[in-house]
Amino acid sequence: MKHSAFTRRAALALAGSALTLMSLGSAVQAQNFPNNTVTLVVPFAAGGSTDVVGRVVAQKMGEILGQQVVVENVAGAGGNLGADRVARAEPDGYTILMGTVATHALNPLILKTKPYDPEKDFSPVSLLVVVPNVLVVNPQLPVNSVQELIDLLKKEPDKYSYASSGNGTPLHLSGELFKSMTGTTMQHVPYKGAGPALNDLIGNQISIMFDNLPSSSGHIKGKTLKALGVTTKERAPSFPDVPTVAETVPGYETYTWNALFAPAGTPPEVVAKLNEAANTALKDPKVAERMKEFSATIVGSTPEDLGKHVTAELAKWGPVVKDANIQMD
Repeated sequence: MKHSAFTRRAALALAGSALTLMSLGSAVQAQNFPNNTVTLVVPFAAGGSTDVVGRVVAQKMGEILGQQVVVENVAGAGGNLGADRVARAEPDGYTILMGTVATHALNPLILKTKPYDPEKDFSPVSLLVVVPNVLVVNPQLPVNSVQELIDLLKKEPDKYSYASSGNGTPLHLSGELFKSMTGTTMQHVPYKGAGPALNDLIGNQISIMFDNLPSSSGHIKGKTLKALGVTTKERAPSFPDVPTVAETVPGYETYTWNALFAPAGTPPEVVAKLNEAANTALKDPKVAERMKEFSATIVGSTPEDLGKHVTAELAKWGPVVKDANIQMD
């Protein structure tokens, strides 16, 4: 019995020592972070607004951290391929994700098969920027305000259609939220990207569209499209004369957001270093100027606030997805 008790005590002591060594090892690893290149996975193709934000922030973060932060585009499945790769990566801070409303709110709600959990499989780092969407119409549509559009849609229900960059995209859901909150009806026409949709909108093949403000801004300035409202709470600094949709439809708010995430289980000390580098990068005047060029509003946040933001986005979009019966394989 004494021998057995001694063995158990020895085993517990050894286990405790092992845990202590592991803890010390993790602490040393976190303290030395980063001592190698950090990979920022952008889950969309190069050239889009998410990619631009990623490259601008990555370059400055690299300078702050003293190690290069390289951008790797892993496009496919509406952002899911890149997000899933980071969710399964080693939780050491060397592989991080440029997440969006698509990867962390819409896709998890829409897809029948969910490759990852947006809350459980990631460690939030920082909410970086928000980019407004905009409600635009063909200039030949006889409306000049959000209220006039609502009146027209109620007067002639189901006559008009709105375009988006694809099924289940933030722009599609912007239209569904608008319909739900205004009691209007219009048909959704999904396109393979914003470019073809804008071409048909300008050509008057379709009348209405919700788009990212940066991609429509040139057409708005050139008067080939008419902007009725931006979808954020505040007016966009680049278009101060364009009202918000919420000025007519109280509570209406949609936007595209970009945020940094690490795999779940990343040491808090590493997350803190990434958070500090990201938020410091956002304060750089050159970074601020680049964001302003495409109407992105700099936010910056704590990891905790980003986690709350994801939870709130899931709660916001869940009923919209359910009411519109949107589900994809």
